[in-house]
Amino acid sequence: MTNPALVDPATDAHRAVQVADAAALAADVAVREITDLAELTAVVQLYATIWGRSDNPPMTLELLRAFSKAGNYVGGAFEGDRLVGACVGFFHAPAEDALHSHIAGVAADLSGRHVGFALKLHQRAWALLRGVSEIAWTFDPLVSRNAYFNLVKLAARPVEYLPNFYGAMADTINGVDESDRLLVHWSLLDPAVVEACSGGAIGSRADDELAAGAVVGVGIGADGAPVPGSLEGDVVLVAVPADIGATRAVDPALAARWRAAVREALTTLVADGARICGFDRNGWYVVRRGRNT
Repeated sequence: MTNPALVDPATDAHRAVQVADAAALAADVAVREITDLAELTAVVQLYATIWGRSDNPPMTLELLRAFSKAGNYVGGAFEGDRLVGACVGFFHAPAEDALHSHIAGVAADLSGRHVGFALKLHQRAWALLRGVSEIAWTFDPLVSRNAYFNLVKLAARPVEYLPNFYGAMADTINGVDESDRLLVHWSLLDPAVVEACSGGAIGSRADDELAAGAVVGVGIGADGAPVPGSLEGDVVLVAVPADIGATRAVDPALAARWRAAVREALTTLVADGARICGFDRNGWYVVRRGRNT
């Protein structure tokens, strides 16, 4: 935790703006706050396309307009005049000094350009400029690339597993699966976060953990199905499938088995005092308990 006495808010915010600008430049996009009605409409349309919900977009124009007017965060990434990514957040209760980042998405054809990273760093700078030191959000714990992005690239910290948080969503991303989510907190001035935002993120290595005595709580069978293991070690590895989206599309029953296996392992471990503390980009959560937390 950063010592408040050593923090210069103006300097920290300035540095956050610099690293956000650098991330946008690296992604070859311009990232800025959105308030214009036409551009807010473009956000609605982008989200509708990403989630496959043209008749029932994840965000409405009226809500975005209200969020923006009330001083909440609506940010967009632009390639020329084209909106290619957007992120929306709203403030927690005043005493909590936090922003909840509700939804973020990037156009499919810009995958690999690190536009999402640029968006999150812009949101971080925006929050620090307003004296806010923490951002929270949820993500699907079965989506391996999102777990790596959130826990490693951004160094966010998991704090709670939320079973079926939104209920049935019935879109092209979630399918008919239950909407489990992992809640993370992003302490914007934590040294690990500062390092990650500067491009210095280092993920966990499952092979190293196994060599040091970790056990496998959930593995992957030859048929691609989850294989329950042991939850008794000081360090437990919990696998997720390489592409849960593809699994949901071709085998919803298998996707549901993965949901149940990962939910059971992570909720059991967390209830026992363990902490989800890392992720191997090959698809393994690293969970520690006791003296290793």
